[in-house]
Amino acid sequence: MPRFKPQERNGLLLAVVLSEQIVPGSYAFALDYLVDHELDLSELDARFRNDAVGASAYDPRVMLKIVLLAYSRGLISSRAIERACERDVQFMAISGDNRPCHAHIARFVSGLSEQIKPLFAQVLMTCDAQGLIGREMFAIDGVKLPSNASKERSGTHAELLHRAERLERAADKIVAEHQAQDKSGQELPQQRQRRVDELSAEARRMRAFVAERAKRLNAKGQEIKSNVTDQDSAKMATSKGVIQGYAAQAAVDSAHQVIVAADVIGSGSEQSMLQPMIAQSRVVGDGQTLYTADAGYHSEDNIAFLHDQAIPALIADNAMRQRDERFKDQGKYKPADDVLYDKRAKIEKIIFFKREHFTHNAATDTYTCPAGKTLWRQGKVYDVGRGRTRKDYRAMVSDCGRCSLRAQCLRKPGQERRSLHVQSSAAFDPHHPGDRMRAAIDSPRGRRLYSQRMGTVEPVFANIRHNKRLQRFNLRGKAKVNTQWHLYCLVHNIEKLAKAGIGGSRNE
Repeated sequence: MPRFKPQERNGLLLAVVLSEQIVPGSYAFALDYLVDHELDLSELDARFRNDAVGASAYDPRVMLKIVLLAYSRGLISSRAIERACERDVQFMAISGDNRPCHAHIARFVSGLSEQIKPLFAQVLMTCDAQGLIGREMFAIDGVKLPSNASKERSGTHAELLHRAERLERAADKIVAEHQAQDKSGQELPQQRQRRVDELSAEARRMRAFVAERAKRLNAKGQEIKSNVTDQDSAKMATSKGVIQGYAAQAAVDSAHQVIVAADVIGSGSEQSMLQPMIAQSRVVGDGQTLYTADAGYHSEDNIAFLHDQAIPALIADNAMRQRDERFKDQGKYKPADDVLYDKRAKIEKIIFFKREHFTHNAATDTYTCPAGKTLWRQGKVYDVGRGRTRKDYRAMVSDCGRCSLRAQCLRKPGQERRSLHVQSSAAFDPHHPGDRMRAAIDSPRGRRLYSQRMGTVEPVFANIRHNKRLQRFNLRGKAKVNTQWHLYCLVHNIEKLAKAGIGGSRNE
């Protein structure tokens, strides 16, 4: 029978030199050097007043190292970070064998809201000193992430009150059913009583929220949904469904993909974030830096702001791809049906007639529908500004009532006849900010520059979401979520410093 060397899995007394576990050129080495030699953490030190009295505290430098190293490993839970400090040799090395409990770690992260932006700015200045910021182009974009909030506890004040009433009725129904079944008058079983208490407590919580919190309003003064667990978060539509969370923002330099500005917003609309992101990033930019952003940031106010401030920018609009001949055949590459096997019965999709399916007759100024019926012009010619006009055309009720193509033409069940609203395009105005932006982004140079935007910012989000495993924020409130997002952006930028060789080696 062959003989093999024995395996020893019992406890061994190993000599481990902690300082040698932080290898030059690694992320941990760059983090250790940066915190100890480059960052001014006097504001964090000022939070402690235990010079003469009080117990000793964990050094905020040590806590910052632990959190940033944990986030780089994909550890976001304070309990997971606590276990790493107890078992991982590199965490022991970078913390000097300090082992803070999960409560200390969570309290440290939550309390960084006032110091996080100065810390981010200091790391950014270090990146600039290392020549990692090219200033040629800053790409602005956002990524929607779930937060530590329940989507079911979201709604307008009226919807929350309606939900509270439903919960109260559900609790009363449980009690009534028990009383109907048990005539002896015995109390509810423990399991049912616990459920009644849960429903009643949830209803009281929602009623208290509505009574204490003001309604959330959008820019137009309309009420938007609030959330009982996290008032600052919002419902957002993503490619994977609706989430309750925040839209994390980042401005990224095109030279080395360093994040030059970061923020979060509790709204699915990102238009309001363009100007703040530009204001933050202009600290490291210059007058020639080009800003790029997708159509989610496009608005007339934003374009006018860029024009008035003479800021070079390429902001896409919703019709940019329609004007680009490179995308004219993109539809034929999309599968007609779901490429995955679907056991559900297939529902035939109705293709409705659009304006291009109607033929204009210039002599009579009428339109002919696909069924051969005429749409006549109604009312006056409306002026919609900038030299544009709008004309309204309507078909006869009798023509649409017995039309065989009615199902493809009228979208609403109660709609009696088809109408068209035709608006003329405005003549190009070289002094209008919107026209100047469209002309710039449609030019060959503009398309070439704008095409670099996705390759600049999307790999950054991929690194944070996939490599660092940031799938959701585990804190509540915009200030704390913003702190966590900045910490992840710090991790990304410190990785860039590590690749640049900051700190050299220990023998230098």
